[in-house]
Amino acid sequence: MSDLLQYFPIENPTMVFFTVLIIILFAPIVMSKLRIPHIVGMVLAGVVIGKYGFNIIERDSSFELFGRVGLLYIMFLAGLEMDFAGLKRNLRSVGLFGVLTFALPFVMMYFAAIYLLHYSHIASILLCCIMSSNTLIAYPIVARYGLQKHDISVLSVGASMLSLLMALVVVAAVVGSYDGGGSLGYWVLFVLKFFGYCVFIFFAIRSLTRWFLRRYSDAVMQFIFVLSMLFMSASLCEIIGLEGILGAFFSGLILNRFIPSISPLMNRIEFIGNAIFIPYFLIGVGMLINVGLLFEGGGIIFTVLCIVIVGTLGKAMAAYLSCFMLRMPWLNGHFMFGLTSAHAAGGIAIVMIGMNLTTVSGVSLIGHDMLNGVVIMILVTCIISTIITDASAKRIILTDPNYARRMEEGDDEKILIPVKYPETCNTLVNLAIMMSNHHLNRGLIALNVVYDDDDAEVNQRKGQQLLDSVVSRASAMDVRVQTQVRLATNIGNGIKHAFKEYDCSEIILGLHVHDNSSRLFWGDFAQSVFNGLSRQIIIARCTQPFSTLRALRVAVPSRAEFEPGFYRWVERLCRFAASIGCRTEFNGRSETLRLIRQYVTNRHPHVRAEYTEMPKWSGVINLAQNTSSEEMLIVVTARQGTVSYKVALDRLPDELTNYYMGHNIMIIFPDQYGPPLDSMTFAAAQHTEQLSAYQMVLNFFQRFIRK
Repeated sequence: MSDLLQYFPIENPTMVFFTVLIIILFAPIVMSKLRIPHIVGMVLAGVVIGKYGFNIIERDSSFELFGRVGLLYIMFLAGLEMDFAGLKRNLRSVGLFGVLTFALPFVMMYFAAIYLLHYSHIASILLCCIMSSNTLIAYPIVARYGLQKHDISVLSVGASMLSLLMALVVVAAVVGSYDGGGSLGYWVLFVLKFFGYCVFIFFAIRSLTRWFLRRYSDAVMQFIFVLSMLFMSASLCEIIGLEGILGAFFSGLILNRFIPSISPLMNRIEFIGNAIFIPYFLIGVGMLINVGLLFEGGGIIFTVLCIVIVGTLGKAMAAYLSCFMLRMPWLNGHFMFGLTSAHAAGGIAIVMIGMNLTTVSGVSLIGHDMLNGVVIMILVTCIISTIITDASAKRIILTDPNYARRMEEGDDEKILIPVKYPETCNTLVNLAIMMSNHHLNRGLIALNVVYDDDDAEVNQRKGQQLLDSVVSRASAMDVRVQTQVRLATNIGNGIKHAFKEYDCSEIILGLHVHDNSSRLFWGDFAQSVFNGLSRQIIIARCTQPFSTLRALRVAVPSRAEFEPGFYRWVERLCRFAASIGCRTEFNGRSETLRLIRQYVTNRHPHVRAEYTEMPKWSGVINLAQNTSSEEMLIVVTARQGTVSYKVALDRLPDELTNYYMGHNIMIIFPDQYGPPLDSMTFAAAQHTEQLSAYQMVLNFFQRFIRK
C-alpha cells in the first residue's frame, strides 16, 4: 500500500490533465444516474481527489489559473446572454430584488455573527459581504434549459450583479479604512475611478469590437479577440479596487450586442467554457473543501450551520418577498432563490482579504475557523442552489404556455439556400440560421446548380467544395444541412425544381453584386425564380457582419397585410432582429403598422421595434437616402397580380441602384395566392394559341361560304 501511495499526489502535468478530463467526462454520467445536477458532481469530485480527500491531485497553480478563468467565464456568459430588452422592461424589479437579496442576508448575518459566533465587527461585516453576494454557479443549468432570456433569469442575474457590486463596495470600504483611506477624498477618488472605468470600457470595447469584426472573419482570431476583451475588462476592474468578476460581467454586457446567440462565435465561446474552464473551476472549488472538519468537534459544526442556515434563509426571504411584492408565481421565487443562493471561490477571496488585515499587535482579525466554515458553506450552498435551480427550471419549461406554442410555430418551415459565390455563402447561411425556428430543428437545404455543359464535371466538384464549406459553417452552430449539386440547362429552373422536390417553404438568395447597372440588378436567374414560385423569397446583400449593424429599416407597401405571407416575413424579421439585437424601424401605412405592432408585441416583446408612418411608397427613396452604411434597408415588395403590388415597385431596381448601391439590403417577396407568374404566362400563351387556331378555322369557313 505504501508503494502505491508514493505515486500520489500526481505531479506529472499530462497525468493531472488526463485525470481532470476523466472527471469532466464521467461525472455527468454518474450524476445523471443518481439524478443529481452535474455541477454538484464536479464539486464532489474535487472533494474526493483533493488533499482533504484521497489526495490524488494537488491543487497547484493550474487549478488557480483555470479556476479563475472559469469563474470569470461564468460571469462573462451571464452578461453575454443577458436579454437587454428584458432588463429594461424589468429594471425596477431588478433593483428591488437586488437590494433585498443584498440587505436581508447582510443584516441577518451581521447579528448572527456578532451574537452567536462572537466575531468582531470587521469579521462580521466581511462575512456579511460573502453571504449577501452570490456566485452564479447554477447558471449552466439555466443555459441548458434555454432560459437565458427568460424574464426570471434576467431578474435573477441582474439582481446578483447588483448585490455583488454593493458587497464589493463594502469590502473596498473595509480595506480602505484599514489602509488609512476611509476619508472623503478616498471615496471621491474611488467613485471617479469606477465611473472612468465604466466609460472607458464601454466605448473602448464597442469601438474595438466593431472595427475588428468588420475587418477579420477568421474564427480563431475572433475568439481570441473576445477573450482579450474579457480579461482586459477584468484586469482593469481589479486595478480600481473591485473584483475582476464584475469586470467580466460588464464585458459580457457590452459584447452582448455584437455576438448573436445563434452564431459560430457564440457556439465556440460556450463550448470552450462548458468543456474546460467552468468544470476546472468547479473541481478546484471542491478541492478547497475539507469535509473532515465536520468531525473534529462541535465548534466548526455550529459555525457551518449558523452561516449556512442564516445566510440561506436571508437569500430565501429576499427571493420570496420580491416574488410576493412583484406579484409573480411562487415557482419564480423558487428559481430566484436557487440561482442566487450559491457561494463559491469569491467568498474565499473575501475571507483571505480579511485574514490579511492585521491589528496593531500583528494578530489577524479573522481566524481559520471562519475560513473553514466558509469553505464548508460553499459545498452546502452549491448543492442547494443546483438542485433547486434544476427542479424549478424544469417546472418553468413544463408550465410555460408559450413554450408549446413556440415548438409548434412554422410547421411547414423548410429553408432552401442556393449558393453560387463563395463570398456570399457565409452571409446566406448565417441569415438562414438566424431566421429559422430552432425548436423545430429542421435544418437547412443548401443547393448548388451547375450548367449541364462541357465543364459540368469540373463545376460539380467546385460546387461540392462550396457546399462542404456550408456544412462546416452550419455544423459550428449545431445546425444540420442537406446538400445537393444539381445539373440543369437553366439555373432558375434548377432552383425551382429543387424547391418543389424538397417541398420547401421559402428561399434565401444572395443579391447579384458583380454588376452595378440596374439592368442586371437581379442577376442571371433571381428574376426567373421569384416569378416562377409563389412562396416567400428573400434576396439579401450585406457588406459587413450582421452583428455590427446598428438598425434595420423596413419599408412595407400598403395592403401588405392582405397577402397570405404577411406574418411569415414579419416573424422572420423579428427572429433576425432578436438574434443580432439591433433596433428595427417599420415604415408603412398606419393600418399595416398597427397589425405589425400587435404581432411583435405579442410574439416578440424583446425586439426593439419602432413604427414610422410612410403615406406614399415614394418615401422609399428618402428612406434609402437616410439609411447609413451601418444599417440595413429591407424592402418588402410584391409580384405582379398580387394585392399589394403597385407599378412603382417596377422601378425598385433603378431606385436602389441610384440611391442605395453598395450598401446592406434585403428584398422580400412574400407568399402569394394563386399560381406563380410563369405559370400564368404559360396558361395565357396556351389560351392565345387556342384562340389563334379557332380564328384560322373560322376564316377558312368564311372564305368557303363566299365562294
